[in-house]
Amino acid sequence: MRVCIHRGAQQVGGSCIEVEHEGARLVLDAGVPLESELGADHLPLSIPTLIDGDPAIIGLVISHGHPDHYGLVEQVHSSVPVYVGEATQRVLREAAFFTGTGVDIHAAGHLRDGVPLELGPFTVTPFLVDHSAFDAYALLVEAAGQRLLYSGDLRAHGRKAALFERLLREPPSDIDVLLLEGTNIRDEAATPGPSERDVEDRCTELFQATSGMVLASYSAQNIDRLVTLFRAAKRSGRLLVMDLYAATMARATGRDSIPQADWDGVRVFVPLSQRIKVKRAGEFERVAWLRGRRLFAEDLAGRAGELVMTFRGSMTRELDAAACLEGAHAVWSMWSGYLDEPSGLRLREWVSARNIPLSVLHSSGHASPLDLQRLAAAINAKELVPVHTRQPGRYTELFSNVRTHADGEWWTV
Repeated sequence: MRVCIHRGAQQVGGSCIEVEHEGARLVLDAGVPLESELGADHLPLSIPTLIDGDPAIIGLVISHGHPDHYGLVEQVHSSVPVYVGEATQRVLREAAFFTGTGVDIHAAGHLRDGVPLELGPFTVTPFLVDHSAFDAYALLVEAAGQRLLYSGDLRAHGRKAALFERLLREPPSDIDVLLLEGTNIRDEAATPGPSERDVEDRCTELFQATSGMVLASYSAQNIDRLVTLFRAAKRSGRLLVMDLYAATMARATGRDSIPQADWDGVRVFVPLSQRIKVKRAGEFERVAWLRGRRLFAEDLAGRAGELVMTFRGSMTRELDAAACLEGAHAVWSMWSGYLDEPSGLRLREWVSARNIPLSVLHSSGHASPLDLQRLAAAINAKELVPVHTRQPGRYTELFSNVRTHADGEWWTV
């Protein structure tokens, strides 16, 4: 087997890896770079045949539903079969209605935990992992007796932390190469950040101490965070109010263990921007299923103290008009760097002008260096190769048997 990291050898985002054996080529992820790194061509120019079409490419396997791993899929030639988790496919298809980060993937097959896929000379076995994207997988690729494990993105401190511990207890054996993500490997020594349970506990305390409405900003596709906010709301005697986007994402998971619009303790508010989107598309069934579960603007002021409200920047005028912000507290439950971008700055100005406190309560979607060391020791690969990291040089300080490769460099397993 030969391998090439087309992008990701020394950056976070834009992941794209190719594996070749006897002329057959398999691509793992096709992501766009993070916004801060855009500017040059987004496409990995060393594999133009991924977009032009080449019968030698027998498949593109998407590890999970974050744009830096799937974002180029719409530019991939229609002749290339795409494989993705079934829940990921549903979530991204529904997300496409609400945001430019969604996509309707026409999958040739689906990833299922522990179920091998036979793709030409390759056998690909997905392992469900703990990550901030729902339905995320590490990928074991085998050919000609050689075994490569691609970690994808993963963590050990989310709501599915048991999956990480399972991987430590029951690791795939005889791994020749471990491609290991290192998002949280930095110049400075990094201490483990808060876990998803820590965020739940801190949210519970804040919700209990807030007299008015809690305005919760979070990614609707971060299903772990949706569960966290629901649990914290329930523990503090409040209702979680989803918007239409969040309610649709929850339904798209297909899991009855995920808070749904018809659960006790959940209501749905459909903001004006989403009502307009539904009306223009003529897709009225998107709100019809919520009958009896909705809250309306005129309900908010009288019930403000019992609500944890899903909050988007586009809702500010409606909330002002509803006069429901007395005693409110805003919670930012995403990466704090977004608050320094134009939309984040506007939100900060809005809450400041209304004397609404803003708290950042977030948990990383990526493993700490300590947990990555635990994983590397359990896998015990013959070689460990950095990927999805800005600090490949630090790997030799943390792991054994490290071998670094540049973007676009072909090497043999």
